[in-house]
Amino acid sequence: MMWAALAFISAALLGCYDFFKKISLKDNSVLAVLFLNTLFSTLIFAPFIILSHTGIITEGVLHVPHADIHTHILLILKAVIVLSSWLCGYIGIKHLPITIVSPIQSTRPVLVLLGALMIFGEQLNTYQWIGVMIAIVSFCLLSRSGKREGINFAHNRWILFVIMAAILGAVSALYDKFLMRNLQPMLVQSWFNVYQCILMGLIATILNTLSPTQRRKRFTWRSSIPMISIFLALADFCYFSALAQEGALIAVVSMIRRGNVIVTFIFGALLLHEKNLKSKAIDILLILIGLFFLYLGSK
Repeated sequence: MMWAALAFISAALLGCYDFFKKISLKDNSVLAVLFLNTLFSTLIFAPFIILSHTGIITEGVLHVPHADIHTHILLILKAVIVLSSWLCGYIGIKHLPITIVSPIQSTRPVLVLLGALMIFGEQLNTYQWIGVMIAIVSFCLLSRSGKREGINFAHNRWILFVIMAAILGAVSALYDKFLMRNLQPMLVQSWFNVYQCILMGLIATILNTLSPTQRRKRFTWRSSIPMISIFLALADFCYFSALAQEGALIAVVSMIRRGNVIVTFIFGALLLHEKNLKSKAIDILLILIGLFFLYLGSK
């Protein structure tokens, strides 16, 4: 199915996004990197908003249709949810190995699944259920891998930030399903990036004004920073396009999208030289098996 293929492409792009985010945040200001991410994302989509509203782009996948005030309020709410998830996620990934953070994030679809069943009444087939259960098992094994690096899941505060990011991310995914029932992908992606940039600018200004400690945090420009926005924009475009397809299941799309952990594991192993890769490889293998069953169930 086309929506499943788009979800797999989004997963690969999201893995690259996670890698560039990790190296951009190393010994760097979280607020500055996050603000620049939202700014560059806005700059990517602002031309399409302008070209659509001036009548130069009138149709097609890059067209951004007009929206009423009610729709813009819904998109502002999405920006608040996503930005909250990002703040928690950025703080967590700054202090934890990427090969720990990404698998925790890969459990987000389990929460999405519960919401999809209760809110949207989605039904999974046998193969899809098998894939979900394997994901739960992989999370339990991940806790074991984390403790080998001195990371106690129950008491490490950075783990709590990553978990909060996963919960808010699940809320965002369910909200996306709601939005994509009536809105076009480019409308959602373009305007929520604009509102996200405005909100992030306000947050950064307030924190820098009120907190001398925050002002002293060092920011170093790196060429990897704009790559965060580029790969995120591409990943989200495929993601929203997948949800807009008839018959798309948010529970399955979210699970496939968390396959980004495979890409981040490869980057973490080859370029960042992170630890305990053999143990984590077992968790990754389980995720691969789970994705395979989801693929079978979505054919």
